[in-house]
Amino acid sequence: MGSMFQEEGSSSVTSSPLQFFSMMSLSPSIGSPYTWLRELKSEERGLALIHLLLTCANHVAAGSLENANVMLDQISQLASPDGDTMQRIAAYFNEALADRILKTWPGLHRALNSTRIVMVSEEILVQKLFLELFPFLKVSYILTNQAIVEAMEGEKMVHIIDLNAAEPAQWIALLQVFSARPEGPPHLRITGVHHQKEILEQMAHKLTEEAEKLDIPFQFHPVISKLENLDFDKLRVKTGEALAISSILQLHSLLGLDDEALRRRSPLLSKNSNGIHLQKALLMNQSTLGDLLEKDTLNGYSPSPDSASSSPVSLTASMTAESFLNALWGLSPKVMIVTEQDSNHNGSTLMERVLEALYSYAALFDCLESTVSRTSVERLKVEKMLFGEEIKNIIACEGAERRERHEKLDKWIQRLDLSGFGNVPLSYYGMLQARRFLQSCGCEGYKMREENGCLVICWQDRPLFSISAWRSRK
Repeated sequence: MGSMFQEEGSSSVTSSPLQFFSMMSLSPSIGSPYTWLRELKSEERGLALIHLLLTCANHVAAGSLENANVMLDQISQLASPDGDTMQRIAAYFNEALADRILKTWPGLHRALNSTRIVMVSEEILVQKLFLELFPFLKVSYILTNQAIVEAMEGEKMVHIIDLNAAEPAQWIALLQVFSARPEGPPHLRITGVHHQKEILEQMAHKLTEEAEKLDIPFQFHPVISKLENLDFDKLRVKTGEALAISSILQLHSLLGLDDEALRRRSPLLSKNSNGIHLQKALLMNQSTLGDLLEKDTLNGYSPSPDSASSSPVSLTASMTAESFLNALWGLSPKVMIVTEQDSNHNGSTLMERVLEALYSYAALFDCLESTVSRTSVERLKVEKMLFGEEIKNIIACEGAERRERHEKLDKWIQRLDLSGFGNVPLSYYGMLQARRFLQSCGCEGYKMREENGCLVICWQDRPLFSISAWRSRK
């Protein structure tokens, strides 16, 4: 966004149109400010939407549904799924807050969603679009494959477990690298875990076809299962084969089961203190949405890049994730590569999650604003079908239903360390390949930085995804 409008000699706070919101009555009966709201310039509208969203979230958290309803209505007048960056984000956050309110009437919520069907073809499409429109997954594939190639040097029998076997492109690239190995390719077996049979069948067909072309001995073993229901015996890990595990954007979904288990043991914890009152002043001299959010505070709370607000790691609160990681450790992989969203979306209060999610999704929507036309149908699909659904899950859901529990790299380092894994620094060559690929994207906003031998991919200075490699400590 361009520089914010401010009259010369005026204070950034007093010149802000947001000062008027605090003076507006929340009662719709005295007249509507909507006409005035619609006439705001883009930058002023962005500030107004942030203010309205956080005010609305505060009302939702406090159970003040009448006030929340008025805020939702005002946001609807300004937000648009095909507008500028802030309008698009606001449309999905508005929908998520409304969905959270609807969940207080379970029968109504179920009835409104009873005919909602997500086709497997749509699920495949949106993942393909995410792969094409952003560099994050491709960087993950480059580093994952390089870590596997280095760990499997000289091995004749290689077994890879893919905990989200949805995209054959990654393993097609690995087959091609193995085919050029000086000592010849290994016998390769890939076990693909996914809850959709159709997706696994497509994976098996494409990978088998490529392996035959390259004359590599190959087997694909499908395991139809959700991650939380995975039977480790079905992975069929055999003595004498070198094992690698790939987990791309999967492990965070297990943290919801831990939360639910803890709630069952301690019912008092299910009452969370979301009634936080909003105390904030928005400055108007910022140039990007990230900058706008950077100046927002909530009772002294502001998101920090070092995961200060993500949920604490403890053995008590992480039994399900811990047992899953322990089971992975028990398989004795030579290398396990973990890619995760590097964000704090697992806070205990709604207000924490709303503000943190605004930061992260502001960066993701800014990526698209900088690289894809606003009229792009593909962009709209990714924003609605992927980001919109993630935002809704982070904000509207609780307990085991809240699966999008993204956490920062340091929390995963703690968890993996507690489960007996030792960090394997990503190699210089792998980092070099990743950096070259990012540079080839032709967009200066994408950056990467090394943290303790791991990689964090950023948009500008905002961390978005982390990639780390591990091995079982004996």
